[in-house]
Amino acid sequence: MNVNEYRISRRAFVNSLAAALAAAWLAPVGLRAADKATILKTSIGKIIPATGETLPVIGLGTSQTFDIRSDQAALSGLAEVLQAFFENGGKLIDSSPMYGAAEQVVGELLARVGDRDKLFAATKVWTDGEQAGIRQMQDSLQKWGISRFDLMQIHNLRDWQIHLKTLRSWKAEGKIRYIGITTSHGRDHRELEQILRKEPFDFVQFSYNIEDRAVEERLLPLAAERGMAVLINRPFQRGELFRKVKGKALPDWAAECDCASWGQFFLKFIVSHPAVTCVIPATSSVRHLQDNMAAGFGRLPDPAMRQRMLEYFASL
Repeated sequence: MNVNEYRISRRAFVNSLAAALAAAWLAPVGLRAADKATILKTSIGKIIPATGETLPVIGLGTSQTFDIRSDQAALSGLAEVLQAFFENGGKLIDSSPMYGAAEQVVGELLARVGDRDKLFAATKVWTDGEQAGIRQMQDSLQKWGISRFDLMQIHNLRDWQIHLKTLRSWKAEGKIRYIGITTSHGRDHRELEQILRKEPFDFVQFSYNIEDRAVEERLLPLAAERGMAVLINRPFQRGELFRKVKGKALPDWAAECDCASWGQFFLKFIVSHPAVTCVIPATSSVRHLQDNMAAGFGRLPDPAMRQRMLEYFASL
């Protein structure tokens, strides 16, 4: 893609994003009950800038929760989680070789549940060296039981220059659809920023939530400027957010953006940021999964509501 084509696609992305957010932001006070019901049933999607493809804003992470080895009872429980994920409009599942048995478990569950046609498969390469990376990605394909990944990401910047060369080749050959890079560590933000300024990744993944907002300053604006989709990990700050609100009532005004739980409150804050494409909470509970997925429907907080949410959370 040449520079002019990139600018055109970026302008189209910004326009489409603005329209999508306008539709999903707070509905007028005088909205009819029938219209409100329609909004609550409408899944919220965000555009992948590289292609214009739309993704639901709530995905599914697999770190820790899917690393269950040979626990058959836990495997049956996760099959119900995956079934509920697809039934509630989910598409993107994110994993990594770093997550122990998670990739193998994802593959076993997909074989049980089916719905591969609904899947947006995302994993990572997490090793050193070109050949080791190739072997690891081929192994991931076998574990998932799929013919190709939608998204392959370089995990925690590990040997990123070597793997990027391979990923570009695989993308050109149709072995993967999108290329990404990730980190879960604030200490890597400066290096990640330098990489994103030089390399045209399709996706970037990092941590962001109502308490940890460091990426708002540079990384989120940079991703929007460079036309990169953004995946968000650690949306609940590894459970710390729930510990902070334990015993605290959800404010009544949270209903104005269709939040019925603290989980939805936290997730809707994240996905209402214009640069965020999809958030990937992990869970092994069907009840929690269904609650998370509900954050992908209804109205999103507008900028004024986001500020109100921030101030309320800070006051707790």
